[in-house]
Amino acid sequence: MAKILAIGIATLDIINTVGSFPVEDDEVRALSQQQSRGGNATNTLSILSQLGHDCAWAGVLIDEPDSQVIKHDLTKHQIDSSNCVVLDQGKMPTSYITLNQQTGSRTIVHHRDCPEFSFTEFKKINLQQYDWIHFEGRNIADTSRMIEYCKQQQPNLPCSVEIEKPRPDIDSLFTLADVLFFSKNYAQSLGFSNAASFLSSFAISINASCAWGEKGAWFINKKMKIIHSPAFPPEKIVDTLGAGDTFNAAFIHALLNQQAEQAALKFACQVAAYKCGRHGLDITYFKLN
Repeated sequence: MAKILAIGIATLDIINTVGSFPVEDDEVRALSQQQSRGGNATNTLSILSQLGHDCAWAGVLIDEPDSQVIKHDLTKHQIDSSNCVVLDQGKMPTSYITLNQQTGSRTIVHHRDCPEFSFTEFKKINLQQYDWIHFEGRNIADTSRMIEYCKQQQPNLPCSVEIEKPRPDIDSLFTLADVLFFSKNYAQSLGFSNAASFLSSFAISINASCAWGEKGAWFINKKMKIIHSPAFPPEKIVDTLGAGDTFNAAFIHALLNQQAEQAALKFACQVAAYKCGRHGLDITYFKLN
């Protein structure tokens, strides 16, 4: 078991499941609605916790009713939130999610009135207690300072960064992280149509993955070797929300357990696919099998 810290956001997810995705100006009835805790960093931690790790989250909580759903879920997954900043003004980030029952796709409208977790707060954390730190690729200036500070204080502490969306100066994080997790969306935003060509385009030496849905995932190491794992599609795709976070968590777990890159990539694809075959982020049954 490793002790893992993740830096990023937690959200309140309001999920409406519909029979098929509505067209513009349409009115449809939701088949079901649920509220749950979301956010990339905390999603990743919830999977890592189920895989047996001791997890902590550093982010911002607003002292308002919607945060209760988030706090309850963090407690359920035994995720330590003592490093968080708690504010009495603002609103927890909220994602309004339309889940298409036909395809399992999710469409998200996101609202936030919540500041980012700052470098000043990060410096208060005792990094010596952790075996791995995972960052969302957001709040770029402060995140860069956080990773640089990690390397100064604990040079042997592995740091991973999720690169999900194109943001100004996000490429400044690439040379700082030990492992990068690129999304298909990010690669496509740069004009790439497949993960292999995207990863091979880097002139710098990196350890990085890029998952590409039903086509599987690719990984490039610092020796510029690219490997691939096929996808392991479930019988029916039910819910893709959090699939990328699940992939990242499973890959981190495999690396912490000293698995080879090929085995780690395969395991991450298998766990992410398992998650897509059911609602939510419960992977208990997969873990036992």
